[in-house]
Amino acid sequence: MKDLVIIGSGPAGLSAAVYAKRAKLDVAVIEKAPFSGGQIINTEQVDNYLGMYRTSGFEMATAFRAHADALEVEFLNKEVVGIEGNQTFAVKLSNGDVIETKTVLIATGAKYKNLGIDSESKFKGAGVSYCATCDGAFFRKKTVVVVGGGNVAFGDAHYLSKICEKVYLVHRRDVYRASKHLIDLVKSHENVEILPFYEVKEIIGDGMVEQVRLIQNQTKEEKIVDASGIFVAIGMEPVSEFVNGIVDTDNRGYIIATENGVTSTPGIFVAGDVRTKEVRQIVTAVSDGANAVASVQEYLQ
Repeated sequence: MKDLVIIGSGPAGLSAAVYAKRAKLDVAVIEKAPFSGGQIINTEQVDNYLGMYRTSGFEMATAFRAHADALEVEFLNKEVVGIEGNQTFAVKLSNGDVIETKTVLIATGAKYKNLGIDSESKFKGAGVSYCATCDGAFFRKKTVVVVGGGNVAFGDAHYLSKICEKVYLVHRRDVYRASKHLIDLVKSHENVEILPFYEVKEIIGDGMVEQVRLIQNQTKEEKIVDASGIFVAIGMEPVSEFVNGIVDTDNRGYIIATENGVTSTPGIFVAGDVRTKEVRQIVTAVSDGANAVASVQEYLQ
């Protein structure tokens, strides 16, 4: 019987693991991916985390995991498919194994949203990507389309502008959620063309992406862009499918909790991007992990 099982090893889960280990809790971290770090693994550069200015996401993730490893945190490379119980819990894994624990901390983060068009899935891995820093090198000196209006989309456009011949940035509105600094930076690149009020209607190609059909959502005019790749950066959605009603969620699937990480079910806690919150950044995920373990300690005592 574990004191605590942490599901997810992004910044929130790794922070929680460090705090739990220092509190002398018998803790295990379960992560379905073959590496720790969550979304930051795919971030080219992080420049807003205190004391680690202009560090790559991979370097930051490696440092976070090394800290947990130094404290001999137990990691299990498994996928969680469900949680059962009330006063104690059974964490069910995809291979049929079950881990018994007194408390559970859900730190599974969020995943990329899809465009939701039929041709999208057809070209996944064949020109459709959700990570510019992962796949951008495949499109060197080619034309690509980036879809979105937030920091990720503008960050992708900036990154791709350095290696691609032409970058189209497509957004359904003419108002952007990205920071003013990023917007100005992208607008300064001569090989980036911003297309406001456009949406992706269809992705066209013979085995690989060759063209993207766009529609102007006000005039309904269609436009076909020749492109070898399309990078989708339209936001995130929580990884909470396995919760199965055991804790309360909002209408988007985010687990309802305040900064202390306490959910509607005693003994189950949440940290990081998977919980309801206003700001989803590395620094808030790390602080969530610390706060949640403080709540776990109070609950166990």
